[in-house]
Amino acid sequence: GLNKSLNDELLIKNFSLDVVQGEKIAFIAKNPIIITTLFKMLAGELEPDSGEIKWGVTATRSYYPKENGHLFDSNMDLIKWLGQYSQEQHISYLRGYLGRMLFSGEDAEKQVKVLSGGEKVRCMLSKLMLSGANCITMDDPTNHLDLEAIQSLNEGLISFPGVLLFSSHDHEFIQSIANRIVEITPNGVIDRMMPFDSYIT
Repeated sequence: GLNKSLNDELLIKNFSLDVVQGEKIAFIAKNPIIITTLFKMLAGELEPDSGEIKWGVTATRSYYPKENGHLFDSNMDLIKWLGQYSQEQHISYLRGYLGRMLFSGEDAEKQVKVLSGGEKVRCMLSKLMLSGANCITMDDPTNHLDLEAIQSLNEGLISFPGVLLFSSHDHEFIQSIANRIVEITPNGVIDRMMPFDSYIT
């Protein structure tokens, strides 16, 4: 029963959804701010005007926001930056996660504030992997990634065993990952258990 308005505009009206293990749900809407607002509420960054969000007792969550530049406004290097999100502080442990995202050697000692858009995305993906969460929310994660990186992310999310809630402008990315489509329209929610191509035809 979620409701949320921003700047006097009702974006989300009486939204309800049950999610079970193994579902990979692509959220679509003509106005992407609707999805970003919903994801921020799911992540606890925004409070709904009314309604409530209930997570299962075994759910562990991680969130990839569309706008993440503020997380990199720091003089920290990549190792210290990632260490903020880790209980394990050993440098070799943190370097391992950065290495999976192609930050090896001196690259891991870069200051985060000088990273390119694509490098910031790779840092965020290291943070997601480090969390070990079984429920991931990702708001347009393919922004700033090249084709090879998108393909690698695509394969990783296909094999991810948990719950994935995501949005993307990449048709093939949605088609290859999602097993459920949720479209938020001005007239309500359309919820279908099917691949993206079947939904749009």
